[in-house]
Amino acid sequence: MGYRILSSSNKFSEIAEYVLMHHERPDGSGYPGGLKGDAISVQSKIIAVADAYDSMTGGRPFRKLLSSEEAVSELQRCSGTQFDAEIVNALADIILVRKVDL
Repeated sequence: MGYRILSSSNKFSEIAEYVLMHHERPDGSGYPGGLKGDAISVQSKIIAVADAYDSMTGGRPFRKLLSSEEAVSELQRCSGTQFDAEIVNALADIILVRKVDL
């Protein structure tokens, strides 16, 4: 849905592509294109990690709310396959080391 909204505007067409690719996975198991590794934009990798973190800590009606530490642990568990390891490590540093409350 985000892609459709953003792509309808010339002003946001580049951002729309990042949003579209945020379900791609470093191991190639994502969608819509089955892209892998460096074929996925860094912007899309950041959106993927941020979206997953928000989903885990912001709560969903169908899922238990996780603490920041639990969410980071889950992201680290999926690092390298579902999420880009460098992006996950950067988020872990922000939350666990610098103690920034998101």
